[in-house]
Amino acid sequence: MTDPFASDLPRTDPLAAVSPLDGRYASRTAPLVPYASESALMRARVRVEVEYLLALADLDATPIEIDDATRESLRSLYQAFDADDARLVKRIEVEGTDEYAATNHDVKAIEYFLRVRLSEELDDADRLFPWIHFGLTSEDVNNLAQRLLVRGASEEVLLPALSEVREALVGMAHDYRNLPMLARTHGQPATPTTFGKEMAVYAARLGRATGRIRRATDALAGKLAGASGAYAAHVAAYPDVDWRSFSREFVSGLGFEHQSLATQVNPCDDLAELFDALRGANNVLLDLDRDVWLYVSRYLGQEAAAGETGSSTMPHKVNPIDFENSEGNLSKANSDLVFLGDYVTTSRLQRDLSDSTVKRNVGAAFAHCLVGYSKTGRGLSKVVPNEQVMRAELEETPEILGEAIQTILRREGDTEAYERVKELTRGQRVTLADLHDLCADLDVPDDVRAELTSLTPAGYTGLASELVDDLDPDS
Repeated sequence: MTDPFASDLPRTDPLAAVSPLDGRYASRTAPLVPYASESALMRARVRVEVEYLLALADLDATPIEIDDATRESLRSLYQAFDADDARLVKRIEVEGTDEYAATNHDVKAIEYFLRVRLSEELDDADRLFPWIHFGLTSEDVNNLAQRLLVRGASEEVLLPALSEVREALVGMAHDYRNLPMLARTHGQPATPTTFGKEMAVYAARLGRATGRIRRATDALAGKLAGASGAYAAHVAAYPDVDWRSFSREFVSGLGFEHQSLATQVNPCDDLAELFDALRGANNVLLDLDRDVWLYVSRYLGQEAAAGETGSSTMPHKVNPIDFENSEGNLSKANSDLVFLGDYVTTSRLQRDLSDSTVKRNVGAAFAHCLVGYSKTGRGLSKVVPNEQVMRAELEETPEILGEAIQTILRREGDTEAYERVKELTRGQRVTLADLHDLCADLDVPDDVRAELTSLTPAGYTGLASELVDDLDPDS
């Protein structure tokens, strides 16, 4: 049944979007539009085709002559690529024009688009027509164009967003390095830590994860070798040209490693490595989201936005919705990234087209990442530790000093130290006075007894505050 309300909305209205990425979250995913949209892919393809034409012109073997002014005009076709250009490409593909029938092929539409625009710029443009897309298969253009976009999205959007989250964590690590907090292992009270040290752990992990993303981005590899990866058409036309060197120089000129052995498709192991690196960073943030969610339920306060509603029935609530939203989006992103990494690395024989539609969803996976990063960052900006509650919880759990007591007694040669403290504390709620009574009955020197009775839960944090300094400022 058609929804009359939806039919009244313009297709470009976010309220009519099929996906929340272009609807509810459109403002958050907007930074990815230059790297994940159909128009962006068109522009990147134009760039590859133009630069390839110029590279052919630089070969002594080809008769192509392109002066500096024409080179500038050619490069402006992708540098100034706009909405009108994108609409023309789409029209050539879907509807056709007076000169060209509908191609029903997106890369062929780029070739004809270049012909149209060159004819508008040059009187003798048709002399260049045979050399546009010369000897190439669509995948030669697509794999390079897609990597231009993936690299841009990683370097210009995702990594900066992750860096902002890490900077927030580093700031919290330093601000709260001395704030003692009860730790929990297996969900049970454990040796105290400091809130700053726990944030430092996540900052360090995220630093390592983003380093892995940078390395995977830098290792993106491009292929340019024709229909079956053997340069057959190139060699047939110009057998004396060193096409392997030409391809290597062209691909590296775009900033990528050269994929010399390929079928028609780039094997895409490089993309799979990047997707896995992103998933690694997402897993760090998922762990953080869930931990902070639990901390909020115990002793982190949250800034309440004016006018915001936490519950439709319970007016008092300030929910940790940013961390919950991040958890959902990052989980969706990881599901997509696993699927993408598995799928794009396979192809029947030398080529099948199933990966083409799958690769169009890379931007969606990145968008879920970006929403998650922004939500985690927003959530961190709103939480403030409640020091009074943290210290009170420590004072109410003195049994955690059992570890320190039995360790000091071991130092003094007590072979039953662990068992003695275990009998008093395991599964029991004890008071600080109970621990002092235990120490009073021990056969130890007075200075050791004084050392034991001076222990406090809030003071039993070891080197937690100093460990914050182990954060690498450059990661």
